[in-house]
Amino acid sequence: MSAPPRTLAAAGRRLELGDRPLLMGIVNATPDSFSDGGGVRTLDQRVALASSMLEAGADMIDIGGESGVTNRPPVDPEEEIKRVVPLIERVTAELGALVSVDTYKPSVARAAIAAGACIVNDVSGLLDPGLADVCADTGAALVLMHTRVAPKQKLLDPSYDGRIVDDVLTFLRERMELALARGVAAEQLIVDPGPDFAKTPSQTVEMLRSLDRIHELERPVLLAVSRKDFVGAITRRPPRQRLAGTLAALAHGVRAGAHILRVHDVAEAADFLAVSSVLEGRREPGSELRLDQDLRWEQG
Repeated sequence: MSAPPRTLAAAGRRLELGDRPLLMGIVNATPDSFSDGGGVRTLDQRVALASSMLEAGADMIDIGGESGVTNRPPVDPEEEIKRVVPLIERVTAELGALVSVDTYKPSVARAAIAAGACIVNDVSGLLDPGLADVCADTGAALVLMHTRVAPKQKLLDPSYDGRIVDDVLTFLRERMELALARGVAAEQLIVDPGPDFAKTPSQTVEMLRSLDRIHELERPVLLAVSRKDFVGAITRRPPRQRLAGTLAALAHGVRAGAHILRVHDVAEAADFLAVSSVLEGRREPGSELRLDQDLRWEQG
């Protein structure tokens, strides 16, 4: 199916989603990311990474100052602000990018929005309703993600086998109602079914097989499957060797009508989308399509 058309309001911007999947590039301002190990450490390096992602085809950049790894304590909000605000300021001002901040803390969200972010990506499922208040006050869009545990905790509960899809829908409806009650407009909301969050790999697969049901919520769907545990469990590969598996998961997400794809490997995801859109008839190549001579072969 194609993604149903949705309008997203984000801090004064109005985005019309559904014509094609948007790519959200991931830039971690952390020393302990599960997938990059803090390999991009300085502010200049992180700005350069964001720039390269935009050049490769990213439509927006997701910036986070706290890793989701479960063997580290939560980051103090003031430290998280120090990590993300200078980066958001530069990525928005110098690169002109649309920026999402990956945080569940209201004070961090408010500082990030003041620095230029227009989307708050909350992986806690609105654990702190004050986050909704920040979005109501500022007009920033809010990603509501399904989870049953606090951030940096893990839940692998087999009792959810066979009923995880209904649980995701019930939970997200409740969180949407809470956000609306706090003054967030419906057009500000994005939903994320939360692959791997409070789910075993098999439960994540069960949920993804029914991903099209998330459209029942009538909001844009963000799909975050890049390098996830379920891909590693299927392929038996560590995070940075999960690109092929990630692309397979993205293909499934596109077929199910996901609006936003959150990815580490933007260039590869953009190439995948370009080829699949042509082969599936969503974009016409034109009879003049030719391969440039300097791209025909490589030596060495």
